[in-house]
Amino acid sequence: MDTLYVSPHPDDFRSLLVLIAAEYCPSRPRILTSEPPEGHSGSRPALLLGSNGTLLTGASAVSWYLSSLAGESDAKTVSQLWQWLSFAENELAPVSCAVVFPLLGVTGVGKQSVFTRNRILFCHVYFFSFSFQQALEPSDRQSLINLTRWFVTCINQPQFAKVLGKIRFCEKMVPVLSSSHGYLSPGKPKTEAQLKKEAKKKEKMEKFQQKKELEEKKKHSKSTAMCQRGFIFLASCADVASPLPDSYSPQYVEAAWYPWWEKQGFFKPEYGRKSISEPNPRGMFMMCIPPPNVTGSLHLGHALTNAIQDCLTRWHRMMGEITLWNPGCDHAGIATQVVVEKKLMREHSLSRHDLGRENFIQEVWKWKNEKGDRIYHQLKKLGSSLDWDRACFTMDPKLSYAVQEAFIRLHDDGVIYRSKRLVNWSCTLNSAISDIEVDKKELTGRTLLPVPGYKEKVEFGVLVTFAYKIEGSDEEVIVATTRIETMLGDTAVAVHPSDTRYQHLKGKMVVHPFCDRKMPIVYDEFVDMSFGTGAVKITPAHDHNDYDVGVRHKLDFINIFDENGYLINVPAPFLGMKRFDARKAVLQALKDKGQFKEIKDNPMVVPVCSRSKDIVEPLLKPQWYVDCSDMGRQAADAVREGRLKIIPDHHLKTWFNWMDNIRWDWCISRQLWWGHRIPAYFITVNDPSVQLGEDMDGRYWVSGRTEDEAKAKAAKRFGVPPERITLRQDEDVLDTWFSSGIFPFSIFGWPNESEDLNVFYPGTLLETGHDILFFWVARMVMMGIKLMGKLPFKEVYLHAVVRDAHGRKMSKSLGNVIDPLDVITGISLEGLHAQLLDSNLDPVEIEKAKQGQKSDYPSGIPECGTDALRFALCAYTSQGRDINLDVNRILGYRHFCNKLWNAVKFAMKALGEKFVPAAKTQLSGQESVSDRWILSRLCAAVGLCGTGFQAYDFPGITTAIYNFWLYELCDVYLESVKPVLSQADRDDALQTEADVCRQTLYTCLEVGLRLLSPIMPFVTEELFQRLPRRQQDSPPSISVTSYPETSEFCWHSEEVDQQMEFVMTVVRTIRSLRADYNLTKMRAECYLQCIDSDTVALVEQHKLQIQTLSYSQSVHAVVGPGAAVPEGCAIAIASDRCTVHLLLKGLIDTEKEVAKLTVKQGELEKQMCKLKEKMEKSDYKEKVPAKVQEQDSEKLRQSQTELLKVKEAIGNFRRMM
Repeated sequence: MDTLYVSPHPDDFRSLLVLIAAEYCPSRPRILTSEPPEGHSGSRPALLLGSNGTLLTGASAVSWYLSSLAGESDAKTVSQLWQWLSFAENELAPVSCAVVFPLLGVTGVGKQSVFTRNRILFCHVYFFSFSFQQALEPSDRQSLINLTRWFVTCINQPQFAKVLGKIRFCEKMVPVLSSSHGYLSPGKPKTEAQLKKEAKKKEKMEKFQQKKELEEKKKHSKSTAMCQRGFIFLASCADVASPLPDSYSPQYVEAAWYPWWEKQGFFKPEYGRKSISEPNPRGMFMMCIPPPNVTGSLHLGHALTNAIQDCLTRWHRMMGEITLWNPGCDHAGIATQVVVEKKLMREHSLSRHDLGRENFIQEVWKWKNEKGDRIYHQLKKLGSSLDWDRACFTMDPKLSYAVQEAFIRLHDDGVIYRSKRLVNWSCTLNSAISDIEVDKKELTGRTLLPVPGYKEKVEFGVLVTFAYKIEGSDEEVIVATTRIETMLGDTAVAVHPSDTRYQHLKGKMVVHPFCDRKMPIVYDEFVDMSFGTGAVKITPAHDHNDYDVGVRHKLDFINIFDENGYLINVPAPFLGMKRFDARKAVLQALKDKGQFKEIKDNPMVVPVCSRSKDIVEPLLKPQWYVDCSDMGRQAADAVREGRLKIIPDHHLKTWFNWMDNIRWDWCISRQLWWGHRIPAYFITVNDPSVQLGEDMDGRYWVSGRTEDEAKAKAAKRFGVPPERITLRQDEDVLDTWFSSGIFPFSIFGWPNESEDLNVFYPGTLLETGHDILFFWVARMVMMGIKLMGKLPFKEVYLHAVVRDAHGRKMSKSLGNVIDPLDVITGISLEGLHAQLLDSNLDPVEIEKAKQGQKSDYPSGIPECGTDALRFALCAYTSQGRDINLDVNRILGYRHFCNKLWNAVKFAMKALGEKFVPAAKTQLSGQESVSDRWILSRLCAAVGLCGTGFQAYDFPGITTAIYNFWLYELCDVYLESVKPVLSQADRDDALQTEADVCRQTLYTCLEVGLRLLSPIMPFVTEELFQRLPRRQQDSPPSISVTSYPETSEFCWHSEEVDQQMEFVMTVVRTIRSLRADYNLTKMRAECYLQCIDSDTVALVEQHKLQIQTLSYSQSVHAVVGPGAAVPEGCAIAIASDRCTVHLLLKGLIDTEKEVAKLTVKQGELEKQMCKLKEKMEKSDYKEKVPAKVQEQDSEKLRQSQTELLKVKEAIGNFRRMM
């Protein structure tokens, strides 16, 4: 039995901490107040383990150990205990110290010293009890509301009550001058000096009490708020009691909201309703995530995908629809196997073959359970509102059963069949790979590339020309190839039927130089007569085009490579050579025989395996294939008939090109161990009357859910008893895209019936990148039609590719690959460099990448936050265009968040603590012109956002929101109503106008935040929670509040907008004049010369706004060109209806200004003269680059414009003198 040694003192905090933890243990330890065993004196609390005699000392170690024993209890209990320990240790103790130490006379101690002293005295003072019982008055507890709530929650638990007893909260704080427990008592009568010292302490304490509230607010406004971040979801999130910090901090805002959203169930389709099956007039929205690889980590492609998908999901949820965004993760057969194989070799020097299949798969599952949920944590960091309770993994039993069922049904229907064809083969992986796993490396000419398994780099990008001798003559046919080693597998030479150069060779044969093989000359229209000599060597077993020629002309298929890339079926000395060693040997042998002609540079594309970086080899292998012809036709028809919509529509051409012209069926075999093993069995019939089968013969293959089922099928097929059947299951696994192809319905339990399957299939939308339109989207459509009889979704939205600020493709070797988390949290240049060292780049590429990083991010990447990143990605997402992402623009949206923050902070102060919003959003009829205008602009933004979401016009949405908040609400409305709000308290006549203004301001804030919420969920939730509610039963979170619609916000007025546009034109003209004459602080009188009385009336109506927004002393409207305007005015035309006269006389020293401007005029004229001389030189247009010429022309134009303004200003000033 374990023994727990604790202090006998009833208020020893560390002992109380471990005693509480002990109460949760299933087997409570024996508790002693004596000293621990000899040699550990003074180390209480301590725990002596009965099992092995180990002694644990220290409150943290003992309490956390005891909490781990509570794991035998239910999960809720364990969670509460761990939260309490973390809370007490990290949150409550520091706050308690800050309050208690001054009361104990520990003064003049900095923050760091307090924490040091905290550790020294931790065992002597029961801090948290002392704080709440002796120090924290009701007002203090209110400012620490989340700490208080969590503390109350804890002490009401029976385990806490048993240890702590009843705790009474402090009502009035008093100084602590002595202690009944003797810890602070001197133990003998006090001297006169001690009494005087205590009197001084008491006097200081009284002063402390008077200043405490103010000091507490200053001291804890940020630290307390940050402290509460971690626990806000444990209390009522709608009650955000701490004041807004002075400036926006992404880390502060994004710290706590996601756990609260998740805990409240906002992301579940069941939220707010009894059943997902009950009818909803608003409809249903379902979208499944493109399952990221289990090996993956977040990159900007993921960030873009999830920003768009989450915006759409949140919008549909706020529109009142039953909404499900279903998460999932792909087992990523090749990628995962490669990662685990490398790990095994690195850590244990073992290959998968050393372990064996079963043990290796166990290692993969072990790795997956340890590392595989990393991508989920990163998705949460992005704010993705996925229903995590429905998360699926493609190797889960539910999905694995669906994959098996799909294969068996398709095989039984004859859609899946066995065939021997060319596949993309990776010699390093020893597996076939899909086209999407083949990188196309473009070469401009001779290039040396590294290849796994070769010490020296291998030459590519050259064209070798050589000759085949015509049998029985001295004539020869000249051919060329970029893969000279493949000539060992040639079985023919092809020419075009219309090529007159070779008509005389019909029926002739060519002789292979290295064996006795005679090869026919065949005539095929695939040959390009204009390329080279017009004659082409044919290697049917190692080239896709040659394969087709071989089939058409019934040529021999000679496979010259084994699975590891060694040569087979070739004569000596080439037999057994590695393929690229043979390249050199064949070339030399041709030279020796005199049949080599030439070698020259040749632009080409080299296929590289994206996983192993090996050169992909076309190889003949028996594999399983899916017949896509009929399914492809149905998928194409679905789009043509409008049942499936692809957005943007310029992808339709690609869709129809693929679906209407499917040349090759889908190879679904992979020579791996990690994945869904193919449920197909090769049949051997132990009966002499039945001929032995071949691998290629489909009759000798059968599929089944179990081996017994497969054996029964085989026995029936061959008419023999089951005991005469021997089965061998295929060693291969299925292509990962096969399981992904049935993802939209396998996640809901197909083939079994379920409520989710009935409600959520078919889904509403698929959103993904256009690069997997064929590999995933088309296959989901085909599999859905075939297995479910329904399309898997109604619409497909394809987003663009993310590139860097210079338009370059993201590449590790360029150093321009950006981790979204680095944008969210920020990273130094050194940190970016350090990431390169963990990559697989060679030293030369690392240096190149470092230079790229230094050029693009000389100071690193600043902290931008999730909201700014999401907003930037959506703002960039213009249909049909790639995204050139500039980090500086993301930073600009972080500043936009700060603008929101300050606007709400100002507005909350303007609204006041007693403000109560109207129960409904409606006009009162008393709105001022400014109120009517901003509400009109709000309604316009509502309309643009609604239309934008429906049309997937994300730049349109972000522009509408950005313009409303920044240029209309902040820059115009808030500035124009400041005089009304500031003067209302002193002028009763303005009180009603101010009240209406406050209602308008509240409406703009509340609706504006709702408009922005799908794109910026964190900052909008934080600010929304600070606003009062219109009704008591309002939704608890902005994420489940209704999205604004034009049916409710229908006050848009073109007339009001046009009037305000005129006003803002006048304001901008006045501001421009002020800038021209450097009136930064002085206010000038402004005279607006209007063309008619209607314009004068309009100016009079908006006089206050014009005066406020233009920083004018006063505004006077006059009518007609002959109207009296004082002398000494600067003049500018605002529009055809109004001219601005800004009175400068008396505000500035005209002589001084003329002198300054005259100097400026001289400088400009001198610059222009030099520039003109340069541009007028005879060889200027020939020698100077076009870009520089454009820059020079622009400089000259700008200088001319500036010179005109300077001359105009000088003239104005001289008229005033």
